Amino acid sequence: MSKKWKLASRTAGHIKHKRHFVKKSVASVMLLNMLCLSALPAAMVFAEKAQATTPTTKATNQIAVAGSIQKPDLNVLSAVLIEPNTGQVLLSFNADEALPPASMTKMMTEYIVAEQVKQGKLKWDDKVTVGENAAKTIGSRIFLAQGDVHTVEELYIAMAVGSANDATVALAERVSGSEQEFVKLMNETAKQMGMKTAHFINATGLDKKDMPKNYQPDTDKEDIMSAMDAAILGKRIVLDHTDFARFTSIQSYKFRERDKTPIVNYNWMLEANKNITNFKAYAYPGLDGLKTGHTNNAGNCFTGTAVRNGTRLISVVMGANSEAHRFTETKKVLDFGFDNFEIKQVVAGKSKVKGLDTVSVKKGVETSVGVVTDSDVSFIVPKGSDVKGVQFKTQLEPEDKLVAPIKKGTKIGTVTYTYKAEGMEQPQTKTVNLVTSEEVEKGSWFRLFFRAIKDMFVDLFDGIKNLF
Repeated sequence: MSKKWKLASRTAGHIKHKRHFVKKSVASVMLLNMLCLSALPAAMVFAEKAQATTPTTKATNQIAVAGSIQKPDLNVLSAVLIEPNTGQVLLSFNADEALPPASMTKMMTEYIVAEQVKQGKLKWDDKVTVGENAAKTIGSRIFLAQGDVHTVEELYIAMAVGSANDATVALAERVSGSEQEFVKLMNETAKQMGMKTAHFINATGLDKKDMPKNYQPDTDKEDIMSAMDAAILGKRIVLDHTDFARFTSIQSYKFRERDKTPIVNYNWMLEANKNITNFKAYAYPGLDGLKTGHTNNAGNCFTGTAVRNGTRLISVVMGANSEAHRFTETKKVLDFGFDNFEIKQVVAGKSKVKGLDTVSVKKGVETSVGVVTDSDVSFIVPKGSDVKGVQFKTQLEPEDKLVAPIKKGTKIGTVTYTYKAEGMEQPQTKTVNLVTSEEVEKGSWFRLFFRAIKDMFVDLFDGIKNLF
C-alpha cells in the first residue's frame, strides 16, 4: 500500500469525521431553537442513554490437585457418580451403555406421580380402584385384587419401598387411564429430562413376557436405560421433589391391617438400618434412597443417594452379580466421591460482577442502578483445591426494558460462571440472575426535561470541540 494512498485515506476519514460532528452540531442548534420558541407539552421526555456491558474474565490459573485420585475397582456392567446441583460427573464406567434397568424403571413412575401431586392433578389421599392389569401383574407385589381401593399415597409407598409391580400399574392407570398411555408420558418425560438412551414399554421394569398377556405392548423392545440416564432421573427426583426421602427412607410398611408381615425396603443401605442385624453391614451414613432393581436380564441394579456435610451425591450401579454385591459396589462408588471431592462456593449471593457495578436506567430519579447476583454459585472440586480461574459471561436484558420505576430485585440479565477443575473431564457451569440492588423511582417530567436539555448541550459542545 503506497504512502499517498494511506494519506488520502486518513484525510478522507478526517473529513468524514468532521462532517459527522458538523451535522450533529447543526441538529443540536435546531433542537435548541425549537425548545426556546415552542411550548412543549409537560409530558414530553427525552430518551436517556443506557449502557450495556458484557464483561468476561479469562482463566489465569489452573487448580492444583493434591495428589492423584485413585478410582475404585468395580465389578459391574456400568456405573456412574454425579453431584446433582452442578450435574458434574465424578465417576463414569460404561455409563452411556443402554441396559435393562429392572425396577429402577419405577423411578420414572415415582417422579411422574409425585409431579402430578405437585401440580394439583392428584392428591395423596385420592382413592384408586385397582383394575385387571394391576391385579394380574406378577413379580414383587402386594397381591392387589381387582376392585380393591387404596389411596395414592398407600400405593406409592408400596411402590417406593416394596417395589410392588401391581401398585405401580394401578398408579399408572390412575394417572393416564391405561398403562400404555402412561408409558407415552414416561418416554416424553425422559426426552424432556435429556435422557439419551431410555425407552420404556411399561411402568414397572418387568420383561415384556412377564406382563399380563392381554396388556403386553405390540413391540419387540424392552425397557432400557443407561446408568447415566438413571442418574439424570435420580437428579430430577431429588431436585424437583425434595421430600422424596419421606417415602424412600421408610424401612418397613404395613400395607393392610390384616397383613401378617410388613413390606420391607429392598434398600439395605439405608442409614436407619445401622441397628438392624441383617442389614447393618450394608447401612451407609447419610443414605436415604433411591431404588433397587433386579431381573434375570438386568442382574442386580441400584440407584443410591446419600448426603454428607451438605453435599449430596447420586450413584448408579448396573449388572451386579448378586443382591448384596450391588450394595458393596455402591459403597465403593460413594466412598470415592465423598473421600475425594467437596463443594466450594466461588461466588456469594448478592455479589457484584466485575466490570458491571451498575446499569443505566431510563426515566428514573437516578440514571443508574446497582447490579448483584441473586444467589450463590458453588462447584464441586477435588478436596484441597484452591478454586481460581473461574470465567464468567453476562447477558443483559434489552435497554428498552430498563425503564423506571424499577423495584429492588428486578431481573436485568444473567451471568454464567464456568470452571474446569484439573483432573475432572467436564467444565462446570452455573447461571444465576442479575438483579437490581435497590429501587429506582420514576423521575418527574420536570426532572427528565431538564436532564434532556443538559444531555443535549453536552452533545452540542462535544460536537463543537471535535471540530477543532
